[in-house]
Amino acid sequence: MFLNTLTPKFYVALTGTSSLISGLILIFEWWYFRKYGTSFIEQVSVSHLRPLLGGVDNNSSNNSNSSNGDSDSNRQSVSECKVWRNPLNLFRGAEYNRYTWVTGREPLTYYDMNLSAQDHQTFFTCDSDHLRPADAIMQKAWRERNPQARISAAHEALEINECATAYILLAEEEATTIAEAEKLFKQALKAGDGCYRRSQQLQHHGSQYEAQHRRDTNVLVYIKRRLAMCARRLGRTREAVKMMR
Repeated sequence: MFLNTLTPKFYVALTGTSSLISGLILIFEWWYFRKYGTSFIEQVSVSHLRPLLGGVDNNSSNNSNSSNGDSDSNRQSVSECKVWRNPLNLFRGAEYNRYTWVTGREPLTYYDMNLSAQDHQTFFTCDSDHLRPADAIMQKAWRERNPQARISAAHEALEINECATAYILLAEEEATTIAEAEKLFKQALKAGDGCYRRSQQLQHHGSQYEAQHRRDTNVLVYIKRRLAMCARRLGRTREAVKMMR
């Protein structure tokens, strides 16, 4: 009965009021993010709402860890760890290593490395890699946990053939500056473009060639995106925008 007595003016007023409140919240969120670099709603939810909904407070977790021993501490820290993908897509050699040199701390955890390894194996490998010696070496290189082992494998692959994924690995991990990374990515672009053209002509000859063409397409897109990011970091904004488009 109550809903039947409501007039259209009430719904208009309700819609206008909710739109006004939503607009004010959006403006405040934008201002807060521009000033402090973080979301106010996210900060409040993590700091205040999460403990009320069952999250573990740092002080209580520290006390329980000290009383239960090292094994409980490790288990609880792992259970409370939430992995986020890196939104900035920093270069592992030229930027993450610089942080290590300055602070003496490792910026990447095992979980970060595991996520990167999964992405690399998804985008840069295919089932037919074992038929090509250089690609077979790189298929093993992406699974290596030791950075030096990955870099050595990439150099070994380049001794066999001009391998685009080998240049990608060296640009990401061995290059110590953005300029060096860009130089290696340009070499990767030349090699990757050749592989893409060859696989494009053979993609309809079977599932094996189709998978290889899909991998070569992913490699080419990744290289161009990273070249655009190099240009952006080196101050060539217009070139970076053109490449991203």
